[in-house]
Amino acid sequence: MEGQHFSQIIKSLAGKYGEKTALCSRKNPGDEWTALTWNGFEKQVAIVAKALLELGVKELDRVGQFSQNMAENLIVDFAVFANRGTIVPMYATSSASQVEFIVNDAEIELIFVGDQIQYNVALEVLKNSKILKKIVVLDRNVELVNNESSMYYDDLVAVGTKSTKHYEVENRQQDALDEDLACILYTSGTTGNPKGVMMPHSCFIEAMRTHTMRLTSVTENDISVAFLPLSHVFERTWCYFCISKGVTIYINLKPLEIQQTIKEIRPTLMCAVPRFWEKVYAGVKENISKMSPLQMGIVTWAVETGKKHNIDHLRIGKKPGALLSLKYKLADKLIFSKVKETIGIENANLLPTAGARLSDEITLFMRSIGVPITYGYGLTESTATVCCFDYVNYEVGTVGKIMPDLQVRLGEENEIQLRGKTIFPGYYKNKAATQAAFTEDGWFKTGDAGIIKGDQLVMTERLKDLFKTSNGKYIAPQEIETRLGMDRFIEQVAVIGDERNFVTAIIVPSIPVLEEYAKKNNLKFDNIDDLLASEEIYKMYEKRIVELQSGMANYEKIKKFRFIKKGFTIESGELTNTLKMRRVIIMQKYKAIIDEMYAV
Repeated sequence: MEGQHFSQIIKSLAGKYGEKTALCSRKNPGDEWTALTWNGFEKQVAIVAKALLELGVKELDRVGQFSQNMAENLIVDFAVFANRGTIVPMYATSSASQVEFIVNDAEIELIFVGDQIQYNVALEVLKNSKILKKIVVLDRNVELVNNESSMYYDDLVAVGTKSTKHYEVENRQQDALDEDLACILYTSGTTGNPKGVMMPHSCFIEAMRTHTMRLTSVTENDISVAFLPLSHVFERTWCYFCISKGVTIYINLKPLEIQQTIKEIRPTLMCAVPRFWEKVYAGVKENISKMSPLQMGIVTWAVETGKKHNIDHLRIGKKPGALLSLKYKLADKLIFSKVKETIGIENANLLPTAGARLSDEITLFMRSIGVPITYGYGLTESTATVCCFDYVNYEVGTVGKIMPDLQVRLGEENEIQLRGKTIFPGYYKNKAATQAAFTEDGWFKTGDAGIIKGDQLVMTERLKDLFKTSNGKYIAPQEIETRLGMDRFIEQVAVIGDERNFVTAIIVPSIPVLEEYAKKNNLKFDNIDDLLASEEIYKMYEKRIVELQSGMANYEKIKKFRFIKKGFTIESGELTNTLKMRRVIIMQKYKAIIDEMYAV
C-alpha cells in the first residue's frame, strides 16, 4: 500500500488480505498466541477511532501511549491516525518526571498505559499536570484508583461499539493531509530534556516507498517478531513497513522473553540491536571453546567455507562453483543449521540491525554462517534508515548502501548531513534546537562522523561522544566499548578518558560466567566481592582486554579498569531509554572510583 496515508491504510489492507492473520499477541508468557486477522484489525481500528471521538479527541490532538509492546498499541496508532490525530509514544520504563515533561510539552490530554507500574506513574503525572485528563488502561488486571479519570481499554471499546459517529471519523480521514503529524517521538537525550521529533505522515509514506525499493524480499508470507520498544523509531517504522507489506507481526510483550518467543515463532524477520547479536556470538564462541580439537577444526573449516560461499561469492553477485556449493551444504548441515535452529532463526529472511555499532567480526561471522543480518544506520530525525546492507555488493566495515532518493554529504569534521523526504521538519515547539540541527542551506546535521564510499556509508565516530585526552588525542569510546562488549566475561563497559592523560574503564562483569570460571579454576571465594577483588581475576580480564584491543593505537588502549557489581540501568539514570550511556551521570556516580584510577 505504497503512498497511502496512514489514516486509511488499514481499511485498504483488510480489503486485500481479509482473514489472513495481521497481528498475534498474548498476555502472559506461555499463553497461547491470540491472532487478529486483517478484517479484525480494521474493525478494531474503526471502533477505537469512534471511541476516541466520543471521548473528545479533536483533529490534530496529541494522544500519549505509555506501554510495553502490545497489539493494542498498533490498533490505537491507526485509530488516532483515522481521527487525524498525532500519537506520542513514551518508553515503558520512563519515570514520572519524564512522562510529565512529555505530557506538558506535547499538551497530552489522553494517555494509554500498559500495566500497573505505568498506570501508577501516569496517576502521579495526573495529580501534578494541569493538562492530562484521562488515562486508558490496556491491561484489565490493573487496579484502577481514580475511576473518574481512568478507564479500561475494554470499556473504551464498548463506547466505540455503541457509537454511531463513523461518518465523522470518515470526514476526518478525508481531511487528513500528508503534512499532518503522525507521531512526535521524544529522543531520550544523554543530557538535558528530550526533544520532540516531529514526524509527519509524509516522512512515513516516503519511508514505506524507499524500503519497498530496497528490501525486495519482504512479502506478505513473512513473519516478524516485534521485541524492540515500539516507542523507538526503529521498531515503529519497521512495524509500519511490515503492516504495509501484509506481514504477520508477533508482538513480544516482555524483552526478557524474546529468546523463548523466537524459538516458538521461528520468525523470518526481526529487528535487533547489536547487543543482541553480541550475546549470541559470545554464546556460540563459548560453545566452541568447550569442543574437542577435532570438533574445533570442523567448525573452523565450516566457517571458512561459509565465508568463501557467502562473502567471497554471493556478496558480490558471483555464483559459487559446484564443489564450493557442495562444501557449503555440508557445512550448513553439520554446523550452521544447528546454530540457527538453537537460536530459532533458521527461517530468517532479513534481520535488520541498528542502534549502535556492530563489530565487523560479528557481522562477518553471522553472514558467513548464513544469518542474514542487515546492518544499517539511522536516526529518529531521518525516520530510521539512512542506509543499510543491500542483498549484494554490501561491504563489511560499512553501514550499508544509502537509501534511494536520500541525499548524504559530509560537513565540517566529516559530519554526516542529510536531506530528503524522510528528514523531519523540526523539533516540537523548540525553534532553537531546530535551528541548531540544520545548516543554513537546509541539511540536517546528524552529529555523527563518517566517510562516503561510493554509494555506501562508513561510520567513524559519534561526534557528540568523542572525548579528548589531556595529551590532545581524540578517542571514540564506542569503538572500544564495542570491542570489549563482544567478550562473554563483560556485560557492560564504560570507557573514561575525557581530559585525562590515559584511558580507563568501569566494567560490569558477567557474574554467572565469572563464577563458572572461578569454580573451573579452583578459585576459592565466598561471594562475588571476593572474586572482583582477586588479583588473578583482574589479570585474567587484563589479558582479555589486551587481546580485544589488539591493533588499536596505544593512546586508545585501556590502562586501568575497575569492576562494579550492579550494571548501568535506565532506572538509575545511567542509561537512556534507548540504552545509550549517560556518561555525565556515570562520571558523577563513580567519581571516587575514577579518581582513584588516576591517582599518582
